Amino acid sequence: MLLRAAAVVIMPALCAQAPRIALIDFYGLRKVSAEQLRKALGAREGDPLPPSKGDAEDRLEQVRGVVRARLEAVCCEDGGAILYVGIEEPGAPHFDYRLPPSASVTLPEEITRLFEQFLSLYEDAARRGVGEEYLARGHPLSLDPAVRAVQEQFPALVDKHLSRVREVLREGADERQRAIAAQLIGYASAKRLVVADLQYALRDPHDPVRHNAIRALVAIAKLGERDPELDLKVEPTWLIEMMNSLLWSDRMKAAEALAILTERRDARLLEHLRERALDAVLEMARWKHLSHALPAFLLAGRLAGLPEQEIQEAWNRGHREAVLGKLEAGRPSRR
Repeated sequence: MLLRAAAVVIMPALCAQAPRIALIDFYGLRKVSAEQLRKALGAREGDPLPPSKGDAEDRLEQVRGVVRARLEAVCCEDGGAILYVGIEEPGAPHFDYRLPPSASVTLPEEITRLFEQFLSLYEDAARRGVGEEYLARGHPLSLDPAVRAVQEQFPALVDKHLSRVREVLREGADERQRAIAAQLIGYASAKRLVVADLQYALRDPHDPVRHNAIRALVAIAKLGERDPELDLKVEPTWLIEMMNSLLWSDRMKAAEALAILTERRDARLLEHLRERALDAVLEMARWKHLSHALPAFLLAGRLAGLPEQEIQEAWNRGHREAVLGKLEAGRPSRR
């Protein structure tokens, strides 16, 4: 199975001048309307990004019915930014992070040295357009030979220092060290022993730790599907809960992972997704930027019980609402 390892680009961090807004989209809306939020935001498509993210979020939180608000500007649509406006309303599903750990434990130097070598090669490969990885062994391996050669050294090194890697992931105060640990612990030979550590990392307060843990868990889950005798059980609970996160990148990473994990239509997983994140799936499947909407659209089609070919044909023809309407028609009525 191939997986493209492309990083989401947050535009304000990269641009000296605020780019224009190409699209504005929303999530977390149940009772609050998009028009209320647009008015509070004070920006429209074609305008520059708001000069102060914090000030814009403060204005959104003054809207009646908004508990918290979050803006994320993402690259790119027709050369402009996609501005996602997320809110949390009272009583809505909520995704909590753990408190930051505080231990001074760090990774062994030989691990960090090899990881820095990997990172340099990985970034060079990405610039050359070689970003695909495959997961056949239960962990990512690049199609680029130089990157893959370094990745193939990770399993022995992680096995050698597994207790330290686990300790850093769970207890280390340094965010970057935890992110490296989350990326590398999935290379352990005894993958069944590290699933709980990666599940724990899904609620880490640092975004890259959570997102690295997601990638590692998806690889392990796919290996478990191919070889049931390995007894690799990845529970979807926190991934599904992450669909209700206030953070756009959490929702996006969770939807991408669940789109992979639901390929076999496990009835228990789909029912859990329906119970805890149906609104989020429908909302995200309607996003205007197609590549961002696609994972949730696949989930919606599977929740509606449609065959994969029918889901794909509807997507290719631009008939999203036909699929989403079927899913909505089958949902219990709200009181």
